[in-house]
Amino acid sequence: MKHRFVLLFCTAICLFTLNAAAQQSPAAQKAQPKWADGFPVIMIGNWDVKPSFRRRVGANPVWMDEVYKRESTEAQVKKYKEMGATMVMAFFYKGFGLNAEKEEIDATRKLAALCKKYGLKTGAYVGATLPYETFLPEVPEARDWIAPPYQGQPVTYGSQTFRKLVYFQHEGYKTYIKRVLKIAIEDLKVDLIHFDNSSIQAIAPVFYHPLAAEQFREFLRKKYTPEQLRQRLGFSNVDYVEPPSYTKSISILHDPLAQEWTDFRCQRLADYYGEMAEYIRSLNPDVAVECNPHGLDGRNSMWNESVDFPRLLAHTNYFWTEGEHTELAADGTLLSKIRTFKMARTLNNRVFTNTSDSKLKMAEILAYNRDGIGLIGGLEEMEGGKHETSFELSQDQKDYIRFFRDHFEYYTGTTNIADVAVLHSFNTMAYNNDRPYQSTFLFEQSLIQGKIPFDIIFDEQLKNLDRYKVLVLADQESLTDEQQELIRAFVRNGGGLVATEHTSLYNSWHQRKAQFGLYDLFKVNAPEWHNRSTPETILSITGQRNNIGKGRVAYLPEVIPSQPKPAMVAMSGKYFRLAKNHRQLIEAIRWASGDALSIEVEAPETVTMELVKQENRNRLLLHLVNFNYQNSGVENIKVASTIPGGKKIQQVRVLSPDGKTSNTPAFQQEKGRVHFTVPQLKLYNLVVIRYK
Repeated sequence: MKHRFVLLFCTAICLFTLNAAAQQSPAAQKAQPKWADGFPVIMIGNWDVKPSFRRRVGANPVWMDEVYKRESTEAQVKKYKEMGATMVMAFFYKGFGLNAEKEEIDATRKLAALCKKYGLKTGAYVGATLPYETFLPEVPEARDWIAPPYQGQPVTYGSQTFRKLVYFQHEGYKTYIKRVLKIAIEDLKVDLIHFDNSSIQAIAPVFYHPLAAEQFREFLRKKYTPEQLRQRLGFSNVDYVEPPSYTKSISILHDPLAQEWTDFRCQRLADYYGEMAEYIRSLNPDVAVECNPHGLDGRNSMWNESVDFPRLLAHTNYFWTEGEHTELAADGTLLSKIRTFKMARTLNNRVFTNTSDSKLKMAEILAYNRDGIGLIGGLEEMEGGKHETSFELSQDQKDYIRFFRDHFEYYTGTTNIADVAVLHSFNTMAYNNDRPYQSTFLFEQSLIQGKIPFDIIFDEQLKNLDRYKVLVLADQESLTDEQQELIRAFVRNGGGLVATEHTSLYNSWHQRKAQFGLYDLFKVNAPEWHNRSTPETILSITGQRNNIGKGRVAYLPEVIPSQPKPAMVAMSGKYFRLAKNHRQLIEAIRWASGDALSIEVEAPETVTMELVKQENRNRLLLHLVNFNYQNSGVENIKVASTIPGGKKIQQVRVLSPDGKTSNTPAFQQEKGRVHFTVPQLKLYNLVVIRYK
């Protein structure tokens, strides 16, 4: 009886918090610390060297304790400063308990004070798992926070079974974490809170906790009227609803309860970070908030990890990504984090990632990130049995760090120029793991390698399409009536649209329609419906182009993969090979734009570009990255870029950390465009176009 009372009380409190968070203004949800704007992030970090963690996880060298002790010495902090670092991500709280980690927190206090002395910002690591062997003796009632076993197995951090996962929306757990945050902010006076494990703390098995099940029922009651519930589920009384079964590998999510459960889980994780961010800023509004959900790596993060990026990142200033590769694979496939960097710009975040092991990663982050070059060293290497900490920079690293610092004025206060927007709609990407991922990511790959300036957008950005020339709907099958009206209005007002496969053939509940919802734009009949277990037919047509109002609409029956993605696997690796109809995709974009793209760059498909502007400084900035730099450089890259109306070009200057080159190529200005040739590209060039 007592347990039931506590459960109901916690449910009420959590629901009150959910409603309060939903009513906050966007400005209240997304504050920006004063120091973060225009701050060059060059990070050092070694947060997993804590003895409490290393001893329990095992496989440690005998010199482990010496590495840990060295971390918080003045000599070490001076070394960080000499390396060019501006921020240290410090070990702080791993989850073993405040008493169990007291000595290590004291060491972090010393480290934070030294960082302040040497002008370095400090981030405090806060873990999201519960190493129960040390935590439960301190807080016995935390047993009620732990996720119950799922399918007979404890819910843990992978093979580290001593790290159990909790239902993070339990009031007791949240209260404890706030104690941790208060120490970091008011005692240690850190500048940033680094919430780790965001990509695992809300995996589906966590939500079989009884409190989560009751909150799911209340979520359904608040979201739908009884009549809507009957339409959605076939009944209106949800008192006996249980969380649906979970399988990590799925194709299409047909079960309506599973669809709603996905939405609920994403909302609960976003609400958690919203509440923590609000608490942090109430203690000190100048503390930045950051989490670690990874990025757009081809997985359905909504189904598997309850990560819906627009909702989650509404509360953060920075986030980590560790999942995507950056390389030109042996088969010629270009792999990158470019999608994640573009997502970060759309959602007003900056990206943290490890660039210490690759010059190409440093070039990529300079081209696509904002205000930061990432983690340059210090992270303890765990792979391959290595337990060494690197504080020696290669010459390439030194050159790139120096280049970033010397030219930081070009990396801050920028706005990206994008002619094209590629939509990731929640109802499509959460409910179908297969063709929408393949087609959307492959279309983006064509834009990346075709050097077309584009953004990745989400549902909310459909309300602001007027900044783009073309909208891409690559098999975005599940669209609401409101979204379809926004798309129609965009086209009628002169926008271009390129749609593929089964875009608009399903409603927001992933129910099949008899006809394309956007038939009036496509002028193409939908394929015949078979049944829900059979994949939709690809239309046997060459494509369709229509002039609608002032706009242009291109419908393509398929994005044809060179390496088809099998069902139920992530869209990653070799599946990123350019589509067989890559040229057709690019031609459709050009036609839909009215042949009015902002920039043309003539270079191999292994060269990528990003175009940004600094309006208040009268500059366009063109970033060029050669992913094939290890095999060959590129010469005589022809560029033609649109000039802001009424402006006159003053100078074109090419800068590079590769050989520390700088030159000012000749240019011609005519018909609103500037034409010039970049003489040489080794790995990375920054082209500064000044006008007045």
